[in-house]
Amino acid sequence: MGIIRPSKLSFGDTVGIVSPASPIAACCPRRLRRGIECLEDMGFQVILGDHTSKHTGHTAGTIEDRLSDLHAMYRNPDVKAIIPTIGGYNSHQLLDQLDFDLIAENPKILLGYSDITALQLGIFSQTGMVTYLGPAILPQFGEFGGLFDYSRNSFEDVLMNAAITRQVLQPSESWTEESLQWDLEDNRQRVLKKSTGWKILKRGKACGRIVAGNMSTLLLLAGTAYWADMTGAILCVEDDETTNLATVDRYVTQLRQMGVYQQISALIVGRFPSATGFSEEEPLETVLTIATRGYSFPVVYDVDFGHTDPMMILANGVLASLDAHHSIEFKYTESTVSE
Repeated sequence: MGIIRPSKLSFGDTVGIVSPASPIAACCPRRLRRGIECLEDMGFQVILGDHTSKHTGHTAGTIEDRLSDLHAMYRNPDVKAIIPTIGGYNSHQLLDQLDFDLIAENPKILLGYSDITALQLGIFSQTGMVTYLGPAILPQFGEFGGLFDYSRNSFEDVLMNAAITRQVLQPSESWTEESLQWDLEDNRQRVLKKSTGWKILKRGKACGRIVAGNMSTLLLLAGTAYWADMTGAILCVEDDETTNLATVDRYVTQLRQMGVYQQISALIVGRFPSATGFSEEEPLETVLTIATRGYSFPVVYDVDFGHTDPMMILANGVLASLDAHHSIEFKYTESTVSE
């Protein structure tokens, strides 16, 4: 299957907003408005799916409602990018009825993270279309003051510049995991703290196509038609503050027992929130070392993607290289979007 790159975004283009899973947008109208205003201030037009703020139990509308919004965005020739409001738990409900022919015929940027992994990797596996792990409307674009500079720079570099062929991905100098209750406490930008940088667990070099996503969501696709081809991949995984060291251990062990480590060329792990509970007594390094024992591919961790901010954008299906020796060089080796 060939790789399909969506066209690059340009200022003035239209961005469509949908809610494929969680109904949180219905509960946080101010936060949603701020996310819309951030995109508009960046120079984009914005339209919302009909059910973006719908609340049906634990989802933003029925499966049919959410499919209708997503399909409408792919049918609309004015829409150049689709950004979900947030993740949740149930984006994978849409995969069985998703019109992959429609999507393949109308390549568009699909940007998001967390539970949106199911849609991104499902679409990538069925169509070969590049999808993009990165900021979502409520958590990032809805930040007081808009996107953090690091996230905005990655947005422009990865999604708006088709000429970049050897883009080096750089660590952020600062990060935050502070939580402010949306529409009640989020009247200021969250406090950033100095980053200790990306870290090397196993040294080495690798080249391969990026496969990126939330671990618990990624593993929902195991044994289904929507599992991404891991052959030679640079696998980039992360998870949120609801996980703990035991569940992370479970996930990375499952990847081992599925034979994923026999296939990939490198493993890159996003920064975990401190609530996950890793400590000096039980560090992430130990969990990763045990899970990847017997394999020599490079392993890097505490990288700027996942459930802390700011975050870089990772393009599923795009070739990249990793050189992790005394320092870390992680870069795209081909364009992330088309002209």
